[in-house]
Amino acid sequence: MLLPIEVSDARWLPDFFKFPSKHTAAPKHAKSARPARLARHRAAAKPHRTRLAALGPAILPRSALKPASTPCDPATFRLVLDVGHTAESEGAMSARNVAEFVFNLRLARLIEEKLKTEGFTETRLLVTEGKARPSLFKRVAAANGLDADLLLSIHHDSVPNKLLEDWEFEGKKSHYSDRFSGYSVFVSHDNPDFKTSLSFAELIGKELKADGLHYAEQYTQPIMGRDQHPLLDKETGVYSYDELIVLRKARMPAVLLEAGSIINRDEELEMDSPERQNMIGSAVVAAVKEFCEPRQAILGPL
Repeated sequence: MLLPIEVSDARWLPDFFKFPSKHTAAPKHAKSARPARLARHRAAAKPHRTRLAALGPAILPRSALKPASTPCDPATFRLVLDVGHTAESEGAMSARNVAEFVFNLRLARLIEEKLKTEGFTETRLLVTEGKARPSLFKRVAAANGLDADLLLSIHHDSVPNKLLEDWEFEGKKSHYSDRFSGYSVFVSHDNPDFKTSLSFAELIGKELKADGLHYAEQYTQPIMGRDQHPLLDKETGVYSYDELIVLRKARMPAVLLEAGSIINRDEELEMDSPERQNMIGSAVVAAVKEFCEPRQAILGPL
């Protein structure tokens, strides 16, 4: 869920907070940084294709731009799957009173299983404990300590409290909003490798769109108020959200996926179905595999 902490006291507490913005105009892209893992790869003469493709030929020497003869090795490529929120701070509440954390953990475990089946055996599932604010810094520290190539944070969406309506489910008071639905993908300009983050986010959006899913468009609408976010790719549903700690403080490329809306009563049922979970899991795996491919087609012969 992507709402500031001030609105959390009514019905739910989001698992990320804003830093005060340091931008007064359009944010500048942060200079890409390379983790120690990639430095070791370069020392072994095994260039990491995705990083090179994201940076582009204008700023790298010719020798560094030559495509790898083989794709990155799935057996050594490490993706961290961050389960959004915690058991103590469960995130949004669905229309049928199921905590977002339950949806996040289930989908992340499925993606982990699928990736490992496809040979990405270094995939790591990151489950964080504690209250919301401390858990943010704990999860970032843990992710940074895993020497990873990529971070993907798994979430499920809701809406601002002012847009919720009341209803009862199984005799219990609950809240819903059927006005909005769909997935969304978020990146931060303040991530040290924004370009690579954006590249992976677009791949996820492309795969989800290819499966017939649509992205959530409400983040572009004035009704969202301060929760509006710039749409970076109108084809794949990628937004920027620069203040998210999990994205801006990760030392590797990082993406946050809102897999679908659990406050929408119909979409909640779909998100609860094995069919939709498998569809999203397979889309993420396909995006990871494409991300890991050499970029010969993009760079061309050198």
